[in-house]
Amino acid sequence: MITKVGQIMLYVNNQDESLKFWTEKLGFSFVSEENNEFIRWIEIAPTNDAATSIILHNKELIAKMQPELNLLTPSLLFFSDNLDEW
Repeated sequence: MITKVGQIMLYVNNQDESLKFWTEKLGFSFVSEENNEFIRWIEIAPTNDAATSIILHNKELIAKMQPELNLLTPSLLFFSDNLDEW
């Protein structure tokens, strides 16, 4: 059973400007950032303990990594405790 929407992936042209918009204009909290040799993403949420967060991805990089992915709409990541039981 799906227990919650865990993350919403937004594909943005400028991650830093998007972070600034979401945190300064909309009051979201910065949760974490992953930045390694392959990819960078930024996690934000309405509050630090929110059940669902938004991940800001670099649209250009994701398009190169996954050309079949529709980048015009967000992607949803569902969480489940017992997916194998379905």
